Amino acid sequence: MHVTMRLAAPAAALLLSLSGVAFADAPKSGNAAFDRAVDLVEENFYLPSALPKFEAAVRQILTTLPATATDKDYDAAIGAALFALDASHTGHFGPDQLDYYELADIFRFNYRRDLERIFPPDGEITYPGIGIASAEIGGKRFITDIYDGGAAEKAGLHVGDELLSADGAPFREIDSFRGKVGKEVTLSVRRADGAAPENVAVAVADLEPTDTLVAAIRQSATVREVDGRRIGYLHIWTFAGGDVVGAIDEALAGPLAGADALVVDLRGRWGGAPPDAAEIFLGGTPPFRFIDRNGQGKVSNLRWHKPVVAIIDGGTRSGLEVFAYALKAKGVPLVGTRTAGNLLGGRGYMLPDNTLLEIAVAGVEVDGKVLEKNGVLPDVAVPFDIRYSGGKDPQVDTAFARARALLTDG
Repeated sequence: MHVTMRLAAPAAALLLSLSGVAFADAPKSGNAAFDRAVDLVEENFYLPSALPKFEAAVRQILTTLPATATDKDYDAAIGAALFALDASHTGHFGPDQLDYYELADIFRFNYRRDLERIFPPDGEITYPGIGIASAEIGGKRFITDIYDGGAAEKAGLHVGDELLSADGAPFREIDSFRGKVGKEVTLSVRRADGAAPENVAVAVADLEPTDTLVAAIRQSATVREVDGRRIGYLHIWTFAGGDVVGAIDEALAGPLAGADALVVDLRGRWGGAPPDAAEIFLGGTPPFRFIDRNGQGKVSNLRWHKPVVAIIDGGTRSGLEVFAYALKAKGVPLVGTRTAGNLLGGRGYMLPDNTLLEIAVAGVEVDGKVLEKNGVLPDVAVPFDIRYSGGKDPQVDTAFARARALLTDG
């Protein structure tokens, strides 16, 4: 299995020749953030054939904006223009969104000299939170992810809880927790359709995005006994930044060491996995140990040699789709639903108003196949409507049952 980062020839030429110079006919709005976003797309977007449609969308948008358009109007306009590109790894994010902080941390190297200005005073990217992600589904906001070991999990919140309010005000991903670090926020949640709201008090912390996700990987490592066999579980929330491999090594050498089989949950937040990441769970190269001068050793490059099952869904994106593809190619059963089909090379840029622009700058092929818009299909399809799921997870349950069956079949 190989991964090819594919820049179309015209795109490569543009990236080399333009060197930060926008197309001469790029429409201008007079709004610094909007105009910079347009220029960056034209300079860097991986598929030049999509740019005429993008420019037409920009011109159409500008004809509809009133003379009194606000920065908020232009924020919406950037999103509408990007929509015309119809590509993953392409979006616009502001500081009222969780994605802004998690992606800003992933792409921090691109604007590292400006971090102290963007995130004063010391350039540390943090956000006030409780360890959840959420999304609007059918006009209501639901918890979609609860990070293992975080305050939300400890408070008893569940994936699928409908978020109604925070301290009596409408729920907001970030603003509901601003100024409340070290305190508790009372969330009003609904756990069944039409049920009465319940109040849950949750502690707010100042969270570092990547560190929070890597810590959640470590905390997810657990073992469940199924029909007398020990089956481990590990949730890989991201592979984009931080010591993810170290967290996996610690899990395999620690709580998962005695498991008979393993369920690897790839329903993540972000991709970033290198092409060979799946080898961790496919055997291959041997482990080795670093030994310091005091004779203390640390095992690295651990490999899992027992049965494994993976869980995928629409949250499995980018590098984690390559991960899933590689597992499937080696006969590892995949349980869940189709992956996101979001596999391009992305890059992040800070705009003049300190909002974040992500642009797809490279196409990607895996074994000559394009996963963008196609994704990876599961071997065992298990639909999962998270709304009001009350902590139940049929995809996890099915994966454990499949892992137990592999032990029996073996």
